[in-house]
Amino acid sequence: MCDNNISFEYKNNCMTAYVGGDIDHHRARGLREAMDERLYSDRPVLFVIDMSCVSFMDSSGLGLILGRFTLCRELGIEFKLSEPSAEVQKILDLAGTHRLICIEKTKTDKKS
Repeated sequence: MCDNNISFEYKNNCMTAYVGGDIDHHRARGLREAMDERLYSDRPVLFVIDMSCVSFMDSSGLGLILGRFTLCRELGIEFKLSEPSAEVQKILDLAGTHRLICIEKTKTDKKS
């Protein structure tokens, strides 16, 4: 179920952050702090941000993603994005994010 929260799942050395709602300048700081706290304390081998429930993202969301990518590189943690919506994917494409970050999309869009 998608809501406006963040939750974490840690299994098999992979930590997944499930983010819901909008990622804008009002939320980015809190999301960053929550993710960084878990990255520093848990030190997973792989960190995935699941974006399947993100309905809107602006440049603050892009900054959040790029900042976590940089932090993961500094800590020796592999980083991936998972399941961005079509709207979020457009922002990622415009920024050229795919040149730096692995973006996994396994679910098909239900819009036809």
